[in-house]
Amino acid sequence: MNSKVDAYVSKPGKWQEAYKKLRAIAVECDMTEDFKWGHPCYTLDDQNIVLIHGFKEYCALLFFKGALMQDPKGILVQQTKNVQAGRQIRFTSAEEIAKMASTLKSYIREAIKVEQSGAQVEFKETAEFDMPEEFLAKLEESPALQEAFAGLTPGRQRGYLLHFSSAKQAKTRAARVEKCIPHILKGKGLDD
Repeated sequence: MNSKVDAYVSKPGKWQEAYKKLRAIAVECDMTEDFKWGHPCYTLDDQNIVLIHGFKEYCALLFFKGALMQDPKGILVQQTKNVQAGRQIRFTSAEEIAKMASTLKSYIREAIKVEQSGAQVEFKETAEFDMPEEFLAKLEESPALQEAFAGLTPGRQRGYLLHFSSAKQAKTRAARVEKCIPHILKGKGLDD
């Protein structure tokens, strides 16, 4: 057991009982308990298999390669349209988790098989993501910005494109682009 996960599941909060049940199920599946990105994470041979996390309306078990898994019960959820690999099973109570314990174990075993098979999710190329016209205009104005953006990792490029595109109003997109230009020019990602 991991002391950081002990602290996480012991903190008072809306999902604590649910977290405890999810933890017990994950631990029974012979994975290593870790704590990554501020959440309990379960790994096999240093490969991420599942993560426990909570949101306002639900808590979830996130399968890192869920897109490759069989889903006989139709319970895997793609968090947003831009999430390519991960899938969640969502819960609104600890009781719901207790009733689904055997199903959850079978899904975790499926996730372990997927990982052991060596299968990889085929990610969309950065060029397949929407390029907001506000950012495109800035790229056309500045060769230095073009070069800096091209020098970023594909993940950082996608992060910026998703951040810019998620704004509904042109004014907001333009403001986001302006705010991020200095970071891009420094070769940094959104969260760096």
